Amino acid sequence: MIDTLLLAFGLVLIVEGVGPALFPNKWRSYLLKVTEQPAQDIRNIGFFILTLGATIIWISQ
Repeated sequence: MIDTLLLAFGLVLIVEGVGPALFPNKWRSYLLKVTEQPAQDIRNIGFFILTLGATIIWISQ
């Protein structure tokens, strides 16, 4: 079980690192745009991503 969690964590870090590593200027500009969004919009996006991830995990079981 711990091996699977470490694998998943490693994959998340890889995916999260692709943007700033390959496109640092576009990534910075994207983050600046995100800071201008209302908190509720960011929260809704977060809940959507969380639900999508949980659904994918549930379906893959």
